[in-house]
Amino acid sequence: MFNSREYEFADITCIVGGKDITGFEGLEYKSDQEKGFLYGKGNEPIAIQKGNKSHSGTLTVTGSEYETLRINGGGSILDMQIDIVVCYGNPAAGDVMITDLLQGVQFTSEPKSYKQGDKSAEFALPFIFLRKKKVS
Repeated sequence: MFNSREYEFADITCIVGGKDITGFEGLEYKSDQEKGFLYGKGNEPIAIQKGNKSHSGTLTVTGSEYETLRINGGGSILDMQIDIVVCYGNPAAGDVMITDLLQGVQFTSEPKSYKQGDKSAEFALPFIFLRKKKVS
């Protein structure tokens, strides 16, 4: 039987530095690779060459989760190096579990922003990481 159910945000578990983050409101990450044309005879490329890879993302958390991360980092998230485990899917609903391991995560900025009318604090924490591994 074919199941066309899509993954939902509620199906995502995010473990940051070994802690299940319940106050995470968003997560995005990507891997990039430099690519460029190789030229030879004539003016058309003869191949595409690959260069270095890079990995980056942003973790958006509530104010209390941000403060917990900051305290666990000795007062600053900039000095931390952690792993992030991202699991999504609900096997009880027939989903295949997908797990990504982001290794060697380091936050690149320590933002603080508050606005009148906000119902809660939200912090978007940009990061870079060494590699992504599919666990399942």
